[in-house]
Amino acid sequence: MNESTFAPGGGRPGTPAPGQELAGRQAVGSVAVRTFTAHQDSTRMTAHQSHQSTDQHPGGATAGAAADGLPEHEAPMPDGHFYDPDAEFEPDPEYAATLAPDAARQRRERIGPTGRPLPYFPIPGPVTEHGPAKIIAMCNQKGGVGKTTSTINLGAALAEYGRRVLLVDFDPQGALSVGLGVNPMELDLTVYNLLMERGMSSDEVLLKTAVAGMDLLPSNIDLSAAEVQLVSEVARESTLQRALEPLLPDYDFVVIDCQPSLGLLTVNALTAAHKVIVPLECEFFALRGVALLTETIEKVQERLNSQLELDGILATMYDSRTVHSREVLARVVEAFDDNVYHTVIGRTVRFPETTVAGEPITTYASNSVGAAAYRQLAREVLARCHAE
Repeated sequence: MNESTFAPGGGRPGTPAPGQELAGRQAVGSVAVRTFTAHQDSTRMTAHQSHQSTDQHPGGATAGAAADGLPEHEAPMPDGHFYDPDAEFEPDPEYAATLAPDAARQRRERIGPTGRPLPYFPIPGPVTEHGPAKIIAMCNQKGGVGKTTSTINLGAALAEYGRRVLLVDFDPQGALSVGLGVNPMELDLTVYNLLMERGMSSDEVLLKTAVAGMDLLPSNIDLSAAEVQLVSEVARESTLQRALEPLLPDYDFVVIDCQPSLGLLTVNALTAAHKVIVPLECEFFALRGVALLTETIEKVQERLNSQLELDGILATMYDSRTVHSREVLARVVEAFDDNVYHTVIGRTVRFPETTVAGEPITTYASNSVGAAAYRQLAREVLARCHAE
């Protein structure tokens, strides 16, 4: 499966991003969008692909594009500029079906699954220094919507792009720790000790993961006791914020995997966070809980953390082949508009496989559509941060 549908070079780290807006792009908000017309003539497509394979410049442009009589926006580009590969060739038809029910329209207009023009998110350049970290809470009171999967894979994708990432397992079930190959039952020190024991250093709890640049504060069932013990504490809602504060200068992003409830642990995560990402399964019961969650976020904004923002709703487990998935996603976009991420995470058997393997999909199945989707999500998150 060709993941280049998401960005030049498939969004892989190390592929240069455009220095300027490309010809044939139009602005949508603060992001440049590439629109194009799909090639319908298969003979011409074959000839053009063959021509490109022999005469391609380092910048990704084709030396004989103009000679082939291609449209102006597909003419050769100066060195240092890069084409979106899908502006040249039609996406794989099976992949296009996962993006939109109308595959022909998706190819023609680059319409994403949300029904909006699919923006181009540039591949981020390297950073020269790290910190202070942005704290993102991955939150939804409904279980099984993809919070843990999204935390692991978003963190791994951000780390691939050179960002230092800290993942915080803030769920007593310890699913995030398990998903990274850690056995929670064998841990002597967890985030519970960091919260409840004075003088506990984060270095004693912190674990390195197999992904370079990504660390973990693990959790296990002990954390369930914290919700009871914190009730009698002074400023109990900001306990996690105080525990994370010494770590922020060392990281670019801290991503908190919240438990599936709106209890005191989740309120702690929202109080510590700058942004909230709400993974939302494209299913009716998941949709019903969003209103309650947004109400909780508003209360935290008013009473505890005025800097908290809803960064976006992330549609997960999407299957464009079902009317139900499409209807749920359409209703979410109608209600939340720009607060819905353009990136949509589709269903794939690769995700449960990665849980068993104890590693992110970006390393377990690097060329899969799921890995490409989380790389695009990482670029979208970075684009939103830079737009502020």
